[in-house]
Amino acid sequence: MAAPVPPGAPRPGSNAQQTTPPNFNPNYQPNPNSLADNTQNLNLNRPLSMPNSGPRPFPFGQQRPFPQSAGFPVASQPMARPGLLPAMLGRPAVPPTGPPQSALPANAPPGRPFGPPVSQASPFGSRPPPASLSSTGGSVPPSTALPSSDVPGVGVAPPPPTGARPGPFVSSSPFTSAPGGPLSNGPSAIGSGALPSAARFPPASVSQPPPTMMSARAPAQAPTMHSVLGSSAATSQPAPPMPSASPFSAVPQARPPPPGSLYGPQTWPVQPQQGAQPPVIPGSAQAQPPRMFGMPHQLPNQAMTTIPPAMGQPGAPLSGPSKIDPNQIPRPIPSSSPTVYETRQGNSANPPPPATSDYIVRDTGNCSPRYMRCTINQIPCTADLLTTSAMQLSLLVQPLALPHPSEEPTQVVDFGESGPVRCSRCKGYINPSMKFIDQGRKFICNLCGFTDDTPRDYHCNLGPDGRRRDADERPELCRGTVEFVATKEYMVRDPMPALYFFLIDVSMNAVQTGATAAACSAINQVISDLPEGPQTLVGIATFDSTIHFYNLKRALQQPLMLIVPDIQDVYTPLQTDVIVQLSECRQHLELLLESIPTMFQSSKTAESCFGAAVKAAFLAMKSTGGKLLVFQSVLPSAGIGALSSREAEGRTNISAGEKEAHKLLQPADKILKTMAIEIAEYQVCVDVFITSQTYVDIASISVIPRTTGGQVYYYYPFSAVSDSAKLYNDLRWNITRPQGFEAVMRVRCSQGIQVQDYSGNFCKRIPTDIDLPGIDCDKCILVTLKHDDKLQDGSECAFQCALLYTTVYGQRRIRVTNLSLPCTNMLSNLFRSADLDTQFACFLKQAAIEIPTSPLVQVREQVTNLCINILLSYRKFCATVSSSGQLILPEALKLLPLYNLALIKSTGLWNDGRIDDRSFWINSVSSLSTPLAVPLVYPRMFATHNLDSKEGDESVLPPTIPLSSEHVSDDGIYFLENGEDALIYFGSSVDSSILQQLFGFASVDEVPTQFVMQQYDNPLSKKFNDVVNVIRRQRCSYLRLRLCKKGDPSGMLFFSCMVEDKNAAGPSYVEFLVHIHRQIQMKMS
Repeated sequence: MAAPVPPGAPRPGSNAQQTTPPNFNPNYQPNPNSLADNTQNLNLNRPLSMPNSGPRPFPFGQQRPFPQSAGFPVASQPMARPGLLPAMLGRPAVPPTGPPQSALPANAPPGRPFGPPVSQASPFGSRPPPASLSSTGGSVPPSTALPSSDVPGVGVAPPPPTGARPGPFVSSSPFTSAPGGPLSNGPSAIGSGALPSAARFPPASVSQPPPTMMSARAPAQAPTMHSVLGSSAATSQPAPPMPSASPFSAVPQARPPPPGSLYGPQTWPVQPQQGAQPPVIPGSAQAQPPRMFGMPHQLPNQAMTTIPPAMGQPGAPLSGPSKIDPNQIPRPIPSSSPTVYETRQGNSANPPPPATSDYIVRDTGNCSPRYMRCTINQIPCTADLLTTSAMQLSLLVQPLALPHPSEEPTQVVDFGESGPVRCSRCKGYINPSMKFIDQGRKFICNLCGFTDDTPRDYHCNLGPDGRRRDADERPELCRGTVEFVATKEYMVRDPMPALYFFLIDVSMNAVQTGATAAACSAINQVISDLPEGPQTLVGIATFDSTIHFYNLKRALQQPLMLIVPDIQDVYTPLQTDVIVQLSECRQHLELLLESIPTMFQSSKTAESCFGAAVKAAFLAMKSTGGKLLVFQSVLPSAGIGALSSREAEGRTNISAGEKEAHKLLQPADKILKTMAIEIAEYQVCVDVFITSQTYVDIASISVIPRTTGGQVYYYYPFSAVSDSAKLYNDLRWNITRPQGFEAVMRVRCSQGIQVQDYSGNFCKRIPTDIDLPGIDCDKCILVTLKHDDKLQDGSECAFQCALLYTTVYGQRRIRVTNLSLPCTNMLSNLFRSADLDTQFACFLKQAAIEIPTSPLVQVREQVTNLCINILLSYRKFCATVSSSGQLILPEALKLLPLYNLALIKSTGLWNDGRIDDRSFWINSVSSLSTPLAVPLVYPRMFATHNLDSKEGDESVLPPTIPLSSEHVSDDGIYFLENGEDALIYFGSSVDSSILQQLFGFASVDEVPTQFVMQQYDNPLSKKFNDVVNVIRRQRCSYLRLRLCKKGDPSGMLFFSCMVEDKNAAGPSYVEFLVHIHRQIQMKMS
């Protein structure tokens, strides 16, 4: 066994340097409207049952503009994935030469939405404007109290102030409403002239002049995902923007409430737009008590809902229904229009907009909240203050997240052979918060406080304001996020090539269900999306009870099968035979993929040696590292890591009591974990696509992707008819999204705060760093923080995330993300600056960590107590309302009880859920990004039967509906989606003409079990297809569609998603609020 190769160590046969393509244009900038090109080739909802039956792009140059939406430039992404997922531009045949360019180059795929689509509401209620922070200083943070239905005319709550947090309603496509070029994770490739062979989309026109170079120097390395401009002084060049969209949509800033809204008339002056003023200076004003209903006036944002004392006092019997008016309780508020958010203003940090809203970031010294968000936007000075608040102090870091198409790309800086300037004590990287002194000859590190000498060739005099005169010209001194070109000292071996190895299950079950054919077809179609160039390598193997490698060398007339029969002590054929350059073996590979389903069609082998096959493929990839993509259909029952069907045994445990049931959510043994750690050491990232119709023990299998930075995709029950298109789309996005290999990440903090733990999909060998064999734009990492000293009130606390990684074109890069937040001694400031989305994402991830090790009852109790303790702290220390009939919620967290209730009722916490479904849910949550956390448990629901009535509305998406059965009528059709799956529900008395127009059948009795969406020749069908495709683009997920009808098990599944109703999984929303109120009163008394 060879010794482990750390990231970057020399490895055999890897000295070939990559050359850049002859037609690379260093001045190329993507056309901002190129998102709109090429959507007419989409064959929207056509199943991919055969190789190459998926949509293919139009000839170059044919473009079809999209309409502009009011007030915001529109562009729609070129799409080639079936079902309208963002399509990816083709990559150049070889990596470009010339000055490198682009942080995430122009030919990468359009992104997964990171913020809400344009004109779509965010799912959150209003939040206090930064201005209110400075104006009320130490005053009570805004709070919401719930008015009871028996108090007439409750107009207590003022309308959301500026910066209000809108709800997840009414939305339009992120892609159709934002300008920006396509994003890329290969080199910027196309200027003018002939396109490289792989390009499948029209060339974008040059729309911006290239940045000037400070000094000309040949770049040290071939360009790749991010660009380098050489110079001994640091120089930079913008990368093309990455298109993307968001799960929810825009935050309106300063929208008046609708007439008759529960928030009543506006009773105080509207604050300027969010971000217009610096955040609060702690201690600038005395706290004022919030006023009860009926008192003369209220503080801004102090909304109240009353729960009558008879219902809420300790020990009072709960007789009859609650008096809370369900129409007055906090819910996500619809909104539209994207906001522009500046990360810093007036030398202080701006609180970020909600993660699920639509916003465009201007990086003015702090990073975009897409890359890093903190659960509280003011840092408590002491651990005691944090404990009192009961809130979490954590960061959610998504270092390669996709920016909005209208945002400036991340700048790439090359310091030459000397490398980036760093603190000599803590090794923190130069950033906008480091302070230069002594005429610029020294600088003070903002992380550890050490004073260093400025390198001679980096010296610059200071201006009258104390800043360097060149600060605004150097991205590392004025931007929160930059990317440095890594020098030789950051490598212990040459950067690895891009290697993709496909491993396909050909056991009897996989072949008979069509899973093998679907996998081969999907792989065949994505071959053209692999980064092309001399360094791109591919390999393929199949497995049942033995492993079959294939020699793809061009010299052979046809691929040669090499069988490995020993599945206990596996070995691999000669690596040079089974892993070959893509350019050499493309015809052999396509021929092989077309013939695999027929080669094994008469197979009677039911066993699957998943563990042994993964080990054998890993041995073949060991010397380089790379991506291993495994297609698995049955329970691994043979060879290394063989598993048994624990689910059947587990059912008895569940019915007997929950003492041991959670153990089924833990891996069966440590064999696969040990193997996964070894795989991660050699920089192999494993993704598993589970196309199953039975139990496969995801709890055990998922250990491998989680440890290696990969992902699990789950299609249960797999249908070759309806799931082939989603399989192809998922595989294509996996390969083409912006990503990196052999990465190492570390978060550094200011003195007084330290990292307590990391959580996500990675391998950790030393406490301070995490190893990521693969990292991509969708992966998010939770970083838990703790105090180790007191912080100074009024000072700033800094966080810096450094990610060292290799791009798909073989360049080492260091992406540095900086966030600097004010410190405060005031509890009210913590509640005012709490970030609802990030707090909830932490709750969600911590619950997912607890579920496999604790009984469900205990996990539910912990989740509920987290919520109760935060509201109790606010009530006890920040609100002075004396009436025990008041439930008072802090404005920034007023939706926390709703999302907590949704979490308690979610798949992962179901008593009677399938073990695999729950394991998959836990696994998904592990790396879930902040904008997708809320929709996972509180999905969006739309009515689709009345789409025709939406004339003249600019938004494609209809308004969203609260998740309560009282909003679901018997004559309606409803669409519900959570970012991954979608349910279409039919009431029992739907108009047959609407059914015929939308789905092609006339009666609810004809609803099929397998469904492939089609567009019929009528306006209603076109609108419905538009809605589904807009959501698919926003989520960057194809969405599995499932039909549900009343009186059927599928109908019960739909109603189980109505989280505001009382059901077997938990109480109704109103009852939950009453419960929380009672618990708070009991604790206070």
